[in-house]
Amino acid sequence: MRLTHLAAAAAALLLTTAPAIAQDARPAAGAKADEKKPAIDLPPLPADRSIMQSARIGTRTISYRATVGTIPVRDDTGKEIAQVVYTAYTVPGGDARRPVTFAFNGGPGAASVYLNLGAIGPKRVQFGAQGDAPSDAPIARDNPNSWLDFTDLVFIDPVGTGFSRSLVDAEATKKAFYANDPDVKYLGKVVYDWLVKEGRLRAPKYIMGESYGGYRVPRIAYELQSQIGVGVNGLILVSPYLDPASRDDATALSPLPWMTALPSMAAAHLERQGRLTPAAMAQVEEYVRGDYMRDLLRGRSDPEATARLVARVTELTGLEPALVKKLGGRVDTATYLREVHRAEGTIGSIYDSNVTAFDPFPWASEQRANDPILDALIAPTTSAMVDFVTREVGWKTDARYNALSYAVNAAWDRGKPDDAPVTDLRKAIAVDPKMQVLIVHGWDDLSCPYFASRLIVDQMPAFGPTQRVRLRVYPGGHMFYSRSDSGASFRDDARSMYGS
Repeated sequence: MRLTHLAAAAAALLLTTAPAIAQDARPAAGAKADEKKPAIDLPPLPADRSIMQSARIGTRTISYRATVGTIPVRDDTGKEIAQVVYTAYTVPGGDARRPVTFAFNGGPGAASVYLNLGAIGPKRVQFGAQGDAPSDAPIARDNPNSWLDFTDLVFIDPVGTGFSRSLVDAEATKKAFYANDPDVKYLGKVVYDWLVKEGRLRAPKYIMGESYGGYRVPRIAYELQSQIGVGVNGLILVSPYLDPASRDDATALSPLPWMTALPSMAAAHLERQGRLTPAAMAQVEEYVRGDYMRDLLRGRSDPEATARLVARVTELTGLEPALVKKLGGRVDTATYLREVHRAEGTIGSIYDSNVTAFDPFPWASEQRANDPILDALIAPTTSAMVDFVTREVGWKTDARYNALSYAVNAAWDRGKPDDAPVTDLRKAIAVDPKMQVLIVHGWDDLSCPYFASRLIVDQMPAFGPTQRVRLRVYPGGHMFYSRSDSGASFRDDARSMYGS
C-alpha cells in the first residue's frame, strides 16, 4: 500500500513510539575488528529455519517448504549494515526451471505481509473488506487463490519493516535505505543474493510490487537487468504508484490529478447502485478523456462549460450538487471521502471508498480519524504473521514486527516527483523482447487510481506485435484481492502470463 496524507494523524502518534531503526540487531558474522562491527551491537536474529506445510490451492493439495531467513546487506567496505528478513515458500522436487516470484509491498514502510497473507501466499487472513475488524481472530486458512502451484514465492521485507533492520545509526540508515534510489539498489542486490544462496539463477524470475512496491518493481527489474546482470521474465504491478509526477497537484495547470481520480469515484458510485460493469466504466473513461478535460481547461471563461462539468460530475459521484458546484467540478479525494457517506455518519477509505467506518468526529471541519482500512488491517496481519513466524516456523525472536511503519514513511526522502518507474519500465521492456508486464488495479482505489495506469500504458510504444504490457481492473479497491472473486480473476490473469 501507499501511505497518504490521510494517515497523517496516526503518523503523528506513531512517530513518538515506532523506531526508524529496529531495536535488535546482530553483529556481523566473524567480525574481529571494531571497524567490522555494526554501529548497533544487539542480540542476533535466529538462524534460517524451515518447516514443511501443505495447503489446498485450486483443486490440488500442495506440499511446500516455508522458510524464514535473513540476507545481510553490506556497504562498499564489506561491513554488514542491515539484515533483510524474507519468507519463502518453495515446492520441493521441482526442476531448475520452476519460476520464482519476489514480492514487495509499498508505503514506503509496509512489510510484504499484505501480499503474503492477503493475496498470493499459501495461507490467507481476511482483511481490507467492509466489516473486517482489528479484533477479528488472526487465523490463517488455505488460500485457494495462491500462486504457489505455478511459482515459488519469496516475500521480502525492506529495512525498517517486518523484522528487517538497520545496523547503523539514524542518519546512516536514512542515507543507505530510506530514499528512492538507494532502496532500489540494495533490494535488487537482495534478490540476487537470494538467487545465489538458493541456487536459482536458472529459474524464470518474476518481480511483484504493490502500491509503492509498484514504483520499486520496474526500477529493481532494470537494476537487475542492466547493473547486476540478472534477467527478469515478468513484472506484476499491483495497484501501482507508477508515476508520482502525474499525481503531483502542485501545478494548477495540470488536469491529470482530477482526471485520474474521477473514474474511481464514479466506479464506487456505480457499485453502490449495483451498476458497475466494464461497459459502464468505458463510458466514464470516454467522458473523462474528452468532454471533461475540455470543459475543465476552459475554466471560468466559459460558464456553460462549468455548468456542464458540475452537472456531469454530480451524476458520476453521487455528491450533493451544491458541493460539486462550489468545487467547480474539481472534486479532491479528501473531500469526496468525507462527504460521500456523511448522511450515514461514516467516512470512506482512500483504498476503497465503499469500505467505511464510523466518523468519530462528524462535526469537525476536516477528517480527524485515520483511514478505515488502514486502522483495521494492522492488528490481524501483524498477529497472524508473528504467530506464523514464531510459533509455526519456530523462528523465535522478541524483536518488534513492523507491518506498517509510519516512522520509515516519515523519514523517507522522496526526491523530486518524476516518471523514473515508467522510464525504467520502458527501457527494461525495450531491451528484452520476452519480458511480460501485468498491471492490475481495483476500480474503487483512490490511493493509486487505475486511470493513471490506463493513461500511462496508452502512451507507451507497442514494443512489438504482441501485447506485452497488459492492464486489468477488478471489483474492489487498492487491495482488491481481499475479495475472493477478484483474487481468483487476478490468479487466472497471472497464470496466463506465467504460462506464456
